[in-house]
Amino acid sequence: MVQTGAAPTPKGRIVNKAQLIDAVAMKLDISRRSAGDTVDAVLDGITGAIISGDKVSLTGFGTFETTRRAARTARNPRTGESVAVPAATVPKFRPGQALKDEVNTTTGRKRAAAKKTVAKKAAAKKTTAKRTATKVAATRPATKAAAKKTTVKAAAKKATPAKATAKKTVAKAAAKKTVAKKTTARPAAKKAVAKAPATKAVAKKTTVKKAAAKKTTARKR
Repeated sequence: MVQTGAAPTPKGRIVNKAQLIDAVAMKLDISRRSAGDTVDAVLDGITGAIISGDKVSLTGFGTFETTRRAARTARNPRTGESVAVPAATVPKFRPGQALKDEVNTTTGRKRAAAKKTVAKKAAAKKTTAKRTATKVAATRPATKAAAKKTTVKAAAKKATPAKATAKKTVAKAAAKKTVAKKTTARPAAKKAVAKAPATKAVAKKTTVKKAAAKKTTARKR
């Protein structure tokens, strides 16, 4: 396994030479100057070797070498024009199996951790949603009961004035009828009283006439 000695860095971060020197100084517990000299010595050794045409193989880490690239014609991505690229010797790095395994293992761990984190967040969201739904469901019956009570009270309030108004209307109608009856009865009574004396007077006159007629008949006889 390859031991880098450096702390893990966030994905996409660029580690420069100064940071690499700091990591070496921390790992070897030496001064930063000594660590810088060490890093420079390693890089110079690799560079000099591949320039000479040698291959630098670091077991478990990888292999540094050079390769010959033939002349070719490329295309400018901005303008689209054809560009002639001459032959050249270019450096090449081929990672070792141990480095690949370490990178894959670390990446796999990070991916697993990321998946677990996502799963935990999703589970937390579901739990929160369930609790919220439970609370809403628990408050709904009380809300419905309160709404029913309010509706019943409103209906009762509406019905009570209507009933009272109806009763008042009936009472007023009955009172009007009673007054009308009394008013009708009074003139009839007055007429009856007025007719009664006249009838008595007529009866008296008839009796007087009959008595006078009897006297006259008796005298003639």
